[in-house]
Amino acid sequence: QVQLVESGGGLVQPGGSLRLSCAASGISLDSYAIAWFRQAPGKEREGVSCIGHSDSSTLHADSVKGRFTISRDSTKNTAYLQMNNLKPEDTAVYYCAAHGDHCYSDYGRYHYWSQGTQVTVSS
Repeated sequence: QVQLVESGGGLVQPGGSLRLSCAASGISLDSYAIAWFRQAPGKEREGVSCIGHSDSSTLHADSVKGRFTISRDSTKNTAYLQMNNLKPEDTAVYYCAAHGDHCYSDYGRYHYWSQGTQVTVSS
């Protein structure tokens, strides 16, 4: 059974940092592109960051460039999203997702998803 188990969310003040973890079982993340999406109440799910399958190239939404970093640890079969200098507009439920080919902006393309974790940025 394939599972992506996410952790690391919580409440943080503006300017603070969090690191989200996405631990995989049933698949090897080395064989997948890994994306992070987020969804705020009343808003559409949006892509945040993605790391490619074969070349490990990374993509970031303009709103998080310079602040967020995506990575993958093969030995732990875990993906990470390091979030620095957090802003209130980053508040959302964050999800990790995996695709066997490459990064897609369309979240409907992804087959495997985490359960999501709440990130709240507030003073």
